Amino acid sequence: MGDISRDSDVIELEGPPQFDFGERVVSRYKVRNDGTYPGKDVGEVLVNKGDVGYVTSVGTFLQQFYIYAVEFVSTGHKVGMRAREIVSLDKLPPHVAEALGGDKVAQHAHIKE
Repeated sequence: MGDISRDSDVIELEGPPQFDFGERVVSRYKVRNDGTYPGKDVGEVLVNKGDVGYVTSVGTFLQQFYIYAVEFVSTGHKVGMRAREIVSLDKLPPHVAEALGGDKVAQHAHIKE
C-alpha cells in the first residue's frame, strides 16, 4: 500500500459530490481494467471515451476523493470513476447539447432517469 499516492492536494470531500444518484454522465477517457474488475483481463477496455452511463452510487477513496459508481448503458459495466473522468449530460447548457449533434451524447438524449 506504500505506492498509493494522493495526486492532488485538493480534498474533494470538503464540498458536496459533483454528481447525484441517477445522473446521466459521459466518460471523458478510455478506462481499462486495472485488475479490480472481475471476469475481465487486466488491460481490457471497460469503458470507451464518450460512453454514456448513470451514477448508481457515490463513495469515497483515501478520505480525499468522491468515487462515482457508473453503470454504462452500452456495455453494462459498472465502473468506479473520479469526477475528473466524467461529465454530466443532465446539466449541460442547452446550446452545448444542441451543438453535439450526432455524437454519442445526442444518440442517448432520449434516455431519462
